[in-house]
Amino acid sequence: MRTQAMRFILPLVVALVSAGTGWSATTMMPMRLLYPSFAGSWATAWIAKEAGYFSQEGLDVELIRVGGSTRMVAALLGGSAPIIQAGASAALAATAAGSDVVIIGSTGTVSPFRLIARPEIKQPADLKGKKAGITTFGSTSDQMVRIALKKFNLEPNKDVAMLTFGAQPETFAALMNGIVQVAALSYPLYPKAIKVGMRELVNFGELGVEDINGTVITTRAFLAQNRDTALRFLRGFTRGMQRYRMDKEFSKKVLGKYGKINDEETLEGTWQDYAPTLQKSPRPALSAVQYLIENQFSGKKPLPRVEQFVDSTLADQLEKSGFIDALYK
Repeated sequence: MRTQAMRFILPLVVALVSAGTGWSATTMMPMRLLYPSFAGSWATAWIAKEAGYFSQEGLDVELIRVGGSTRMVAALLGGSAPIIQAGASAALAATAAGSDVVIIGSTGTVSPFRLIARPEIKQPADLKGKKAGITTFGSTSDQMVRIALKKFNLEPNKDVAMLTFGAQPETFAALMNGIVQVAALSYPLYPKAIKVGMRELVNFGELGVEDINGTVITTRAFLAQNRDTALRFLRGFTRGMQRYRMDKEFSKKVLGKYGKINDEETLEGTWQDYAPTLQKSPRPALSAVQYLIENQFSGKKPLPRVEQFVDSTLADQLEKSGFIDALYK
């Protein structure tokens, strides 16, 4: 009964909130959204699209996979898409280099990554002189490997070579084939690796690494000129977060479609691995961004300020309007 009521109430809330924005649902605005992989951490936008939440905001969102977060940030700056979902580290690097890239949303702070090593790596010290696989330099996987190596008192590119492979599936393949001896992987790739004899060296979530997941990224120029469009996108995205958390069976169907996952065990595991960690609000966690800043720019004095990288005003607006509270009543 509660679910049926919510299905009636939520579209009404959206209609009321949208009434003053000047757009009509009959006039659909095309928009590209880039995302890096088929991992569950990027599924919120898939769910929002499949549930029709973007369409209800007047947005015809085209989802395009582009492997590698740094590559996606470059595509954003080149005008290929107005909004992307990519690793926060790539956004931080671009902003620090002088671009106007900015984080406007995220889905959580619990890191989905595990550091997985080949069977011959019995202890962290065995990594010295070996190779680590990452997606691209400046990506989240890059930062996770560096954080782990720092914990092990090993220096990246001196004690352990860093090799890029563009995306997680290719990094996984490199680990399986012995091209690299260690890699940072998320679900469902890390359990696949463990099943065939690979070893888990670090669970970053349990290590206390405060990551910023499912990051929604745009440019300050786009935000200044198209704030209403960005708000509508984030509103649909937030409804996708709620659906991901609360409707497991629908979410698993979407995960199966986009991730090309057929077996129930993997679908269930993907949902369990990520959905319970989702925030209710898309507000970017400043403490998580600060954690990344301290690791990514450790040699820079003074450290960049977190406000350089984040704009929380859209999340503020959604929270203050009562929109998010209404999703969970």
